[in-house]
Amino acid sequence: MKGRPLIVWTVGWIAGSSLAYTFSGFRLYLIWAGVALLLSIPVLLQRKLLKSMLIAWVALALSGIYWGWNDARNVTELPKALGEDASSMNGLMLQAEGVIVSQVDVDGDRADLQVQLQKVEMMDSAGSGSSGPSESSQRLQERVIVQVKLLSKEQQAEAGQWQRGDRIELSGTIEYPSTARNFGGFDYASYLRTQCIHWIYKVKGIQNVQISPGSLWSTLTILRWNDHTRTLLGDKIGQIFQEPHAGYMKGLLIGMKDDIDPETYMQFSQLGLTHILAISGMHVAVYIASLLFILSLFKVTREKSLLIVMLLIPVYMLLSGMSPSVVRAGIMSMIGLYAARKGWLKDGMNVLAAAALLMTLWNPYYLLNVSFQLSFLVTAGLMIYVPLVNPLLRFLPKRIAAAVGVTLVAQLVSFPLTIYYFNQFSLLSFAANFAVVPLITLLTLPLGSGSLLLGWIWLPAGKSAGWIIELLNNGIFRLIRWMNGYPQFVTIWKSPSLVWIMTYFALMYLFLYLASRHITAQGARLLDQRGTDETVDLEEGINVKDRTRPTSTVHKTRAALTGIMLSLIFLIYWEYRLPPLHGAGLVQFLDVGQGDSILITTPEGRNILVDGGGTVKFSKPQNTWKERKNPFEVGAKVLVPLLKQRGIHHLDAVIATHDHQDHVGGFQAVLEQIPVKAFMFNGTLDGTKAFDKLLNTATSRNIPVYAIHQDMKLQPDRQTEITFIAPVTEETEQEELPIEKDQNHISIAFLLTINERRLLFTGDMDKAAENDVLGLAATHQTSFTLPEGGIDVIKIAHHGSHSSSGEEWLDYWRPKAAVISAGVNNLYGHPHAEVVDRIAGRGTELFRTDRDGEVQMIIRQGDIQIRCKLNPCPK
Repeated sequence: MKGRPLIVWTVGWIAGSSLAYTFSGFRLYLIWAGVALLLSIPVLLQRKLLKSMLIAWVALALSGIYWGWNDARNVTELPKALGEDASSMNGLMLQAEGVIVSQVDVDGDRADLQVQLQKVEMMDSAGSGSSGPSESSQRLQERVIVQVKLLSKEQQAEAGQWQRGDRIELSGTIEYPSTARNFGGFDYASYLRTQCIHWIYKVKGIQNVQISPGSLWSTLTILRWNDHTRTLLGDKIGQIFQEPHAGYMKGLLIGMKDDIDPETYMQFSQLGLTHILAISGMHVAVYIASLLFILSLFKVTREKSLLIVMLLIPVYMLLSGMSPSVVRAGIMSMIGLYAARKGWLKDGMNVLAAAALLMTLWNPYYLLNVSFQLSFLVTAGLMIYVPLVNPLLRFLPKRIAAAVGVTLVAQLVSFPLTIYYFNQFSLLSFAANFAVVPLITLLTLPLGSGSLLLGWIWLPAGKSAGWIIELLNNGIFRLIRWMNGYPQFVTIWKSPSLVWIMTYFALMYLFLYLASRHITAQGARLLDQRGTDETVDLEEGINVKDRTRPTSTVHKTRAALTGIMLSLIFLIYWEYRLPPLHGAGLVQFLDVGQGDSILITTPEGRNILVDGGGTVKFSKPQNTWKERKNPFEVGAKVLVPLLKQRGIHHLDAVIATHDHQDHVGGFQAVLEQIPVKAFMFNGTLDGTKAFDKLLNTATSRNIPVYAIHQDMKLQPDRQTEITFIAPVTEETEQEELPIEKDQNHISIAFLLTINERRLLFTGDMDKAAENDVLGLAATHQTSFTLPEGGIDVIKIAHHGSHSSSGEEWLDYWRPKAAVISAGVNNLYGHPHAEVVDRIAGRGTELFRTDRDGEVQMIIRQGDIQIRCKLNPCPK
């Protein structure tokens, strides 16, 4: 095939980069040698493959070297510039000078920007710069994330005037970006490293920031003009459309996703439609088609039209935000248009390979970008699989068959990466894409662009056109809400392995290839039976050799198809199921910052979530300007992604120990996104709107709600029993749930027995509640009894506060190990030193989420194995 070496080279290049990223040292050399042996096998079988295998091997080796060279250069210069050890620089106070190299994002009480530092010096404790010549004279080129805490509305307005290319002087502290604190959690430090960023520079108040104009002309000047243009376009879209349509159209037309209503984004996300809200090949295709149509109206020649569009594609790439997907589509479009203008062979796979090669040469870290991976994978999948699917859809009208084929292949190809990165897949995704994508491609995008153009000329005309688009959008939104009204079609998956993904694609290709040949051969035989000599359209994939295939071959093909389909079904089932614990129980103390969240999985696979963490807010009515568009929320950003990533299809029960935000705030996202079979709480309210909303969500989703008190028991399976020992309450009938402000005192506490091991969970119970339980135990007024030899593990109450975990309480239970859930450098000083000393004085092994990250305990008969995310734990 003409042009094949480029495809082989690109595949080898990407494979080599992937291996160099995954492995290092001797293991990498060993794997390279193994790949060389594997590539030699096809050569031994067929000599003409020697050239292709040699190209693949050279590309693989060179790309590994290139990746290693780039990765070795991706190191911070700050320690050398300051003469300090990197391990001791966290929290160091610095003065710095540099240039703003990104658009400034002002959101509530914070301004986020990227700065290229060019000069730094350390500050003493009084806040003044040091006089050492080495610090003040050392220059560098270090890109950092700068976060400026804004102290007033006036500061917010002033920060909004900062622009890319401005010179900036800063006084603040530098910090390490956070690493993953839970197994499988998001690693912010690794993500920033792919952008060559190693530090976060935190500044309090813009009095510690000095801004001055930058150079009159540089590359940043062009990008500043682009920022200004995008801002003007966004403002104009905001004038034409009302919310939530304005934010939606900003994302659709110019790639501004930050203004999209979070509820709208979540609705699209659950149906696998977020690719619509990201500028991609679909948008570029509409843009090119519109330009060519406009140029044809002015009688511009074909050659000039192609040249003009080629020159305007980079403009659109800039205006739409330069995401990897739009860069891929833009490069492919320019190469394709240039080839069309020159009359060269327009081979889509070669164009795609050239685009991938150019992007990874420019920035090897593109390879790790989700958008890059999905964009190239889906595009390549469409080129490879659609010709195989088309013969299977010949029973449909040609246009419908084409739309169904493209949508089906896009869903099948994107499925592995979708579940790998997002851990969910809607069975209605195909129907949603088939119905919505054509509407947006053929109507919303062209009409939206037209309304923006009209609005720029005459705003009332733009608003009139925008009103029509809003009607269309409302119809689309209603359709999406209706589809999302069937949550049973949303499936949750754990992240699959690379081997599973490769096996999936191989089986799918084999099935479609054999099925396509089988269908086309049947069509050929039908033509022969009719005694016709009609010529068969080669585009339908009919091979003349297949016309006379014997019946035995047909039977073998059908048997092979059946076997491949069964293998594919088994492969999908195998990945969907939860990995067996082989009779063990699993208790996971998740790191949710300053809060509690514990996932219990019983030996028979029951899942119980105790508390959901949460983000505590201290907002006041006069500080509404501080509110952010999409504030960080532990449930949506940490807890739900972790549960999905671990393949938790449903929760058999959630237990809200008490109505405090740092324990129940994350449950709202859990109830909205993960099926829950039972909701348990202490039977009281704190009077907060958040918990009222949580209960309303539970009842609206028909989740049974239970009020817990002492002496109640729950037996999830034969090896597991939960005995509730608190709150200690009097049984009285009440028409309404009582308001109880002292929620810590009536926190739920329970004893978990799993595989004959005992763990005590205490919520935030205070010493008075502890004494109540001890008093009842001493008078034998409750059903629980202290097991011989004490208990194995205790979850220390109230994050290690001195208001809990009294001497008598610890002496009573005599735990072998203790776990404290607390946030790093939290405002409350948890855990308090006296509690830590009290635990250590009893010889109890202590684990802390603020120090160790997530703590996992695998509980078998007679044994508990413990592992921690951040630090080594005893086995």
